[in-house]
Amino acid sequence: MAKPPKPQTAGKYVKKTAAPPKARPQAQADAAPDGKKPFTWPPPPPTGAAPKLRASAPPSKYPTAKRATPSVKPVKAAPKPPEAVPELEEAAELPAFSDLELFEPLARAVADLGFEAPTPIQARAIPLLLAGRDLIGQAQTGTGKTAAFALPLIQGCDLSSTQTQALVLEPTRELAVQVAGGILALAKHMGLRVVQPLDRQFRALREGAQIVVGTPGRIMDHLRRGTLSVENVKLCVLDEADEMLALGFLEDMETILAELPTPRQLAFFSATMPPRIAALAQRFLNNPAHVSIDAKRRTVETTNQTYYEVAPGRKLEALARVLDMETPGPTIVFCRTRQETNDLADALRLRGYSAEPLHGDLGQADRDRVMRRFREGLADLLIATDVAARGLDIETVTHVINYDIPWDVEQYIHRIGRTGRAGRAGDAITLVEGRERRQLRAIEQMIGTPIKPARIPTAADIAARRRDLFGESLRETLQARAFDGHLATVEALSEEYDTSEIAAAALQMLWQSQHSGPAEAAEELNADSEQPEMGMTRLFVGLGRQDGLRPGDLVGAISNEAGLPGKTIGAIDILDRTAFVEVPAPEAQKVVIALRNATLRGRKVKIEVAQPAGVRRRG
Repeated sequence: MAKPPKPQTAGKYVKKTAAPPKARPQAQADAAPDGKKPFTWPPPPPTGAAPKLRASAPPSKYPTAKRATPSVKPVKAAPKPPEAVPELEEAAELPAFSDLELFEPLARAVADLGFEAPTPIQARAIPLLLAGRDLIGQAQTGTGKTAAFALPLIQGCDLSSTQTQALVLEPTRELAVQVAGGILALAKHMGLRVVQPLDRQFRALREGAQIVVGTPGRIMDHLRRGTLSVENVKLCVLDEADEMLALGFLEDMETILAELPTPRQLAFFSATMPPRIAALAQRFLNNPAHVSIDAKRRTVETTNQTYYEVAPGRKLEALARVLDMETPGPTIVFCRTRQETNDLADALRLRGYSAEPLHGDLGQADRDRVMRRFREGLADLLIATDVAARGLDIETVTHVINYDIPWDVEQYIHRIGRTGRAGRAGDAITLVEGRERRQLRAIEQMIGTPIKPARIPTAADIAARRRDLFGESLRETLQARAFDGHLATVEALSEEYDTSEIAAAALQMLWQSQHSGPAEAAEELNADSEQPEMGMTRLFVGLGRQDGLRPGDLVGAISNEAGLPGKTIGAIDILDRTAFVEVPAPEAQKVVIALRNATLRGRKVKIEVAQPAGVRRRG
């Protein structure tokens, strides 16, 4: 006769091949192995009737005391599908926070934070969670999910007890810190303790915290050490559940959920619903309500989505031009591979941009340094892989740029969800090579929103943008009257020169001090490296802004002399001494011959097909 296995030591974890845990008491009996019978919430009253049973859970990695063999045989039953909650289509239908039956200290904290009305996910999820329902909340990032679960979570805590009563699982350390901070801000009038167990914060856990926020890996570490107990947890939230799945936390999530006491309340929040997350919800949630955002509105409405078609091998140049034209605030640039993030960050630094790479090979200390620099504005560009950027929640991000188009629509949704947050406007830009246009169209169909095409900025566009910004800064200086010390110089020079000439000369000196050369030098040097649109040819015109040339002059000459309709003429860039115009490729030579015999602004000018810089000989 085999000897019974030795009891496990408290606080130790064993492999799944170890002996199964002892059975729970009758009121908590496991269901049949097929896991088809959902448990009920709240628990049935003690009337002597057979209790309802919860779905079976995987064997625990650490022992739970006081479990007895159940005396009631589980009954198989088909699981109920999640109850869908009606969509709130119009903003007028959304209730106010005052209608959500929040405690007064919570309502006061909400008002202090400046929240005027709940978002759709908040308006629909908060009443269900306050009522004790299990919940599946499907909504993209940036829609207010944190407050949707944080407010009911805080309201459900017993302030008289310092035991851990609520658990929030997050995919990354950064997101855990941010969510813990958000919960603290909402609980500031409640006197709750919220702990985000970084590294070895054993003392904070020993002193007691009603709410614990962490990654599944960190929570598991504290469970193994015995520094965290979940036996009194009443509500557990899995935030960004699909992200945790992508990061390989499925086994840890299963273990943590299996060790929670019963009855308890569970809430899953996820931007997408992969099959394994759906299966996890079916195993552990009790008749959950399903709150989701319509698939047609799965991307943030405040995000402007555009794409630029780029010639093969010209992505870096295109990215630099887009950055120069957009002059964005904090920006995340997504790449597919770790090596590409390093290479792109190095290339952008050489071009004068402040860029930092973020990928999975970085240690925690380096990752913290990169994120600190990005948050503090010491780095303007975060060059990241999808995995490394999962869970990032930085409200000030103004632009997301897909340097490489995402493989699928869910990846695209997660990426652009990094901007346009908390009601702010944001921009999502995708660089697309010709062969990737079909993939872009598939993404458009899935999100139900058109992605607008845009032309890559030319050197002339960038120079004009710089002049506009220069003028704006000059206007701010004039309004602030921060120039009184120079009035004496202007008055002395005005005896010899016109004041407008003095101002123009001063601006020229300032421009040269801020740029590498004269105002138009960059345009002239780079103009010939422009890539025309597909099916167009770029023509060089030996006349420019200083000669009074206007776009209408070129359109009129081409239409009259070559017979091309004006609508077929493409981009026109008028520089200081030269100009460029794009015409249909089959008509290019016809236009060149026709304009060589014509005059522009009363002058005969040189017209030829533009060649790459260094190839065309200037005459």
